Amino acid sequence: MSEKTAPSPASEKPYQVLARKYRPQNFAELIGQDAVVTTLRNAIAADRLAHAWLLAGVRGVGKTTTARILARALNCIGPDGKGGPTAEPCGECPNCKAIADDRHPDVIEMDAASRTGVDDIRELIEQVRYRPTSARYKVYIIDEVHMLTTNAFNALLKTLEEPPEHVKFIFATTETRKVPVTVLSRCQRFDLRLVPEDLLARHFTSVAEAEGVTLDAAAARLIARAADGSVRDGLSILDQAVAGAAKGEAIGEAAVRAMLGLADRTQVFDLFEAVMQGDIARGLDLVTAAAAAGADAESMIGDLLELTHWLTRVKITPAIADDPVVPEAERVTGRKLAAGLGMAVLARAWQMLLKGLSEVQAAPQPMKAAEMVLVRLAHAANLPPPADLIEKIQKGEGAAPAARPASPSKPPAGGNGGGTGARATLDASRGSAKAQPAPEPAPEPEPSAEPTAQLPTSFVAMVELLDRNREARLAGELRTAVHLVRYEPGRVEFRLNDRADGTLANRLGPALAKLTGALWAISLSSEPGDPTLAEQASSAAEARRRQAAEHPLVKAALAAFPGAKIVDVTGGAPAAAVAEQPMPDPDADGDMDPDIMVPDEEPPPPGSEEDY
Repeated sequence: MSEKTAPSPASEKPYQVLARKYRPQNFAELIGQDAVVTTLRNAIAADRLAHAWLLAGVRGVGKTTTARILARALNCIGPDGKGGPTAEPCGECPNCKAIADDRHPDVIEMDAASRTGVDDIRELIEQVRYRPTSARYKVYIIDEVHMLTTNAFNALLKTLEEPPEHVKFIFATTETRKVPVTVLSRCQRFDLRLVPEDLLARHFTSVAEAEGVTLDAAAARLIARAADGSVRDGLSILDQAVAGAAKGEAIGEAAVRAMLGLADRTQVFDLFEAVMQGDIARGLDLVTAAAAAGADAESMIGDLLELTHWLTRVKITPAIADDPVVPEAERVTGRKLAAGLGMAVLARAWQMLLKGLSEVQAAPQPMKAAEMVLVRLAHAANLPPPADLIEKIQKGEGAAPAARPASPSKPPAGGNGGGTGARATLDASRGSAKAQPAPEPAPEPEPSAEPTAQLPTSFVAMVELLDRNREARLAGELRTAVHLVRYEPGRVEFRLNDRADGTLANRLGPALAKLTGALWAISLSSEPGDPTLAEQASSAAEARRRQAAEHPLVKAALAAFPGAKIVDVTGGAPAAAVAEQPMPDPDADGDMDPDIMVPDEEPPPPGSEEDY
């Protein structure tokens, strides 16, 4: 007797991951894309079929799935073989089955990420002219189309603009901005949206039920949150959770958190509360406990960011805390936290956590980086909001550090330079000085810069202050590259010319604050403004030279030295006093008033030009 043979493993249907097993087969099963589905349905029903479509969206929202459904809708012939294009493909005709199994000869899928060259596109164009073998339309689905080279796009343009009537193109991309405008203008564009979290949670629950697995509502929402709008990503996470659960065991929130490396939701609230109260010791203990339970640093900071956003929304619209999907514990704790935190504090926490997230992602030791982010956040929690600081400054309650007078050689009246008497202190909000009692006499270290108790009263005085305090580069730039529009002590507005360094305004504010002890408002303007200080100085020097050239003494000197010219006019007596002096005798010893003109070297040979 022959032994009974066991069934061959090849005869059993191979396992399919959930993302492939539950891929939508028609428009009705495509979730979260109602606008796209409605437009395509109406276009097919009205027989207004474009020759090219572009499907854009992030990974996992259904771009390739939509392209395949559209290919079936275009080529479905119905169960009786007599049907035309339909928004409800039957799924039974040979075309529908072959397309669903990725084996139809007239539906060509091309991955542009691996076939990017112009030769690949030329091969495609050569095939376009041949009619389909068995389908109504020859459909080309090009995934990640933005990966094509520029030459490949250029080779495709003419065919894409005027394809044969039996050809349809469907492009899919995650980077629409990388697709040339010439291609975009030849396609109908559809943007597939991220699927809402609540819709994803319901979908995952139904998939779990179809697989005979119980999925807790909290676990479903956690998977939906981790999927971040992507159906495929969420199904992959669910597949992993189902594989990790014992047979017949329900999948709970704790199991999903452990699998994803997420901190417990209650721990996230406790950590946020501790940090916002400045209790960093307790906060670090909670971080250690979460890390021991499997939470990773990036997810931890991400959870705090999400909580900060949710609390901000609760503060703006308290009714969202009444959403039935929010657990009671979170609802109570969330309202309490939102009530105790100001909007400025929440906004500051968001900015610090957002910056901290990038630090954690780049750090060689992410958990230590996360701890340092929380230390900074806890320290900032004890600081008053910026609005309160401004209010105190405006009321005169907060003064800047003590400042010395602009000239170290002139001590304040009533003082002997040893620190006794009254000390001038700047009011940063008004730029004025207030007298405050000085502490007991004590030696002070000599400052490296020269702070001033009186803000410069003019733009020129401000530039001179920088020059005196070893800020020659800034002073030089202000003289040659800046056109002043408005100036008042503590506020400067100017226009930069083409020679200016774009960072000038950013460098000027801190330098002035260091020298004056006051905050300065530095703003750029598009108004023309005054000529630069260098241009003004040049114009003034030219005016002085013209005026000097009209003086009788100078005229006589120029006549005595043919070819000489006036280089500069400095020093000397006032013009009226000089005019009263007797005219020199050109035939005398040739000595001239040294304040008028002094040759630097021997007279030049005849016919040459000499500068004085």
